[in-house]
Amino acid sequence: MRVITGIKQPFVGEVFAPPDKSVTHRALLLAAEADGTSLIRSPSRSADCQATIECLRALGVGIQLRHGHLRIDGLGLGALRAPARSLYAANSGTTMRLLAGILARQPFDSILDGDASLRRRPMERVAEPLNALGACVSTTRGFPPVHIAGRSLRGGRVVLQTPSAQVKSAVLLAGLGAAGVTRCRVPVLSRDHTERLFFRLGLPLKSNNLELHVRPVDRIPAFEMRIPGDPSGAAFLAGAAAVIPGATVRIHRVGLNPTRTLFFRYLERMGAEIAWSPDAPDPWEPGGTLTVRGADLRAVRVDPADVPLLIDELPLLAALAAVAQGETSVRGAAELRVKESDRIAAMATGLRRLGAGVEEHPDGFSIEGGSPLHGADVDAAGDHRVAMAFAVAALAAVGITRIRGAESAAVSYPGFFDVLDRLTAGFSPHRGEIT
Repeated sequence: MRVITGIKQPFVGEVFAPPDKSVTHRALLLAAEADGTSLIRSPSRSADCQATIECLRALGVGIQLRHGHLRIDGLGLGALRAPARSLYAANSGTTMRLLAGILARQPFDSILDGDASLRRRPMERVAEPLNALGACVSTTRGFPPVHIAGRSLRGGRVVLQTPSAQVKSAVLLAGLGAAGVTRCRVPVLSRDHTERLFFRLGLPLKSNNLELHVRPVDRIPAFEMRIPGDPSGAAFLAGAAAVIPGATVRIHRVGLNPTRTLFFRYLERMGAEIAWSPDAPDPWEPGGTLTVRGADLRAVRVDPADVPLLIDELPLLAALAAVAQGETSVRGAAELRVKESDRIAAMATGLRRLGAGVEEHPDGFSIEGGSPLHGADVDAAGDHRVAMAFAVAALAAVGITRIRGAESAAVSYPGFFDVLDRLTAGFSPHRGEIT
């Protein structure tokens, strides 16, 4: 549990964004099948990425952490080793779904499992397109454990129904070892970290708007890269400043991938002052420094077409909406109900306890903000993004808020609450661990 005491005085601070876990996952998986040794600098140390590391180690990949960097001794394409037991993905849906694409074309059988939360997340959405390529992937009534009978895959065309970068990536990773061209049609644009890595490594990928084509390869080259800062993690730090008028935070080394920055445009629409300062060009992912100054926020209406590129930040947007004047509406976001928790229900319950007016919809929420918030006991439901969103809302509340399950923030952002403490130091002396 964590306790947050609300503040009203503006603060000024500078922090570094946490390393991007989405990019770290993908870099690890490609390095595992590369020819030779790869070096991943400043990787995410999140629990999710640790799950990927442990799964790869169980598949025979040598991975060492030295001086904050990861050294990965790749085994070559299709040369992973049969695991001695089920592969445990812990709470990481990214680990399970992306690894399924790789395991589907290995010459052995495997089982992917996870914790109680992950066992409630839908996996048929990844099994179906992989099976269309000749894979043999079966779920447990649509959920984990996922059983994979490795075999040779054939290229083909799959049409994805779910706007998921994870499922898209699983198909592309499978296609690297399939016979013939794999064509993947996606319903909408989603984060493109996998595509960027493919292009940078010279892997044969073509992208034509919503259609992706990948050809098989004989090898993946070893590589060295520095992981950019995580825009989703940075968003919570930006939100902390946004809810306190006059507060300012400068966040360095934020990833500026255009498929990850839509939230900050919405934050600007809500009235926060935002300035970007790009870093020197990076061959892997763009980055820069983000400066956010808090203001009196106003409500927004989220375009349902924007939801796929906002999905991870919607709990935070709900927290901001509780502070903003007017009614904020989010629809077309039913995916929130099958994340690490039912994020619509978890945020609605917690924000009501803090004094916000929240109406739940099957696919979103409406929040009437602007009334004073008051401290309360809230439950993050074991969900990292819900925990961090409640922390932001608690800063704007009067009194003390206790967040049950706050330790789940380590799934994506280890040390988040300590960073938040330092950022707002001097204005909330009671903030800290409750033992």
